Amino acid sequence: MYDTILIPTDGSEQANRGVEQGLSLAENYGADVVLLYVVDERRHGRPPALGSTEIEHVKVEDEAIEMLEEIADRARGRGLDVDRECHRGLPWEEITSLAKQRDTDLIVMGRRGATDDRRTPLGSVADRVMRHTDIPVQAV
Repeated sequence: MYDTILIPTDGSEQANRGVEQGLSLAENYGADVVLLYVVDERRHGRPPALGSTEIEHVKVEDEAIEMLEEIADRARGRGLDVDRECHRGLPWEEITSLAKQRDTDLIVMGRRGATDDRRTPLGSVADRVMRHTDIPVQAV
């Protein structure tokens, strides 16, 4: 039923629930996994080359890659094939773009991420992903 599952994460508790659900589904269906972290330019700004913002982006990317590798190790321990990617940009745009590029069958993500604004049932990223893709999205 699913060949490729995209699991975006920002490392938050909510996103980690999506990671666990995505890995379980991939294990059940024998699907490949694509892990994605997006350095959010809304939060970190768009860096000029060699500026202090660029240094912050590189630091966030390094931490994200380390986190993705830890998740990938867990997934490989379950016998899953895993790719991991770290992008810069607007999360919903990067998620929907990568999902399309990778011919993803399902996107599994936390209902909310790092901001965890509980005033709405979905966070802004999950909401925008659902509205801007025709790929099924499971928000956990």
